[in-house]
Amino acid sequence: MPRRSAGLLMYRRHEGVLEVLLMHPGGPFWARRDDGAWSFPKGEYDSAVENALDAAKREFVEETGFAPGACHVSLGEARQRSGKLVSAWAFEGDCDPEALVSNSFELEWPPRSGKFQTCAEADRAAWFTTAAARKKLLPGLVVFIDRLEALSV
Repeated sequence: MPRRSAGLLMYRRHEGVLEVLLMHPGGPFWARRDDGAWSFPKGEYDSAVENALDAAKREFVEETGFAPGACHVSLGEARQRSGKLVSAWAFEGDCDPEALVSNSFELEWPPRSGKFQTCAEADRAAWFTTAAARKKLLPGLVVFIDRLEALSV
């Protein structure tokens, strides 16, 4: 059974332009990576225990500290190169990326060094136009931008 992940893609219209909220992953591995490294709040869940949309809402709050909205539109699923299935929903909202409050995780860095550090799951957030988001996003997630635009939100 493939691993499953679920997430929420917040969008807004700013001066008539569609924008999406993206997160940059925390930790030393991602510190110097930008284009092709960003994501939207999402995370793994166990489908035997938790509904995908509930997991997406939980992950959104954990990774951002922002409310997950009330009206969610399905963007479907996409299989990542790793084989993981990602389900995503879009919702209209607005927030100040500077107010990001992300959960954290422990990481051994450098690998096999015995040294551990606490890292934020997301070290920053920003609003991007859909064109810019296509460059910033992990390649396997770009399909969700295409689907959002197709909804004519």
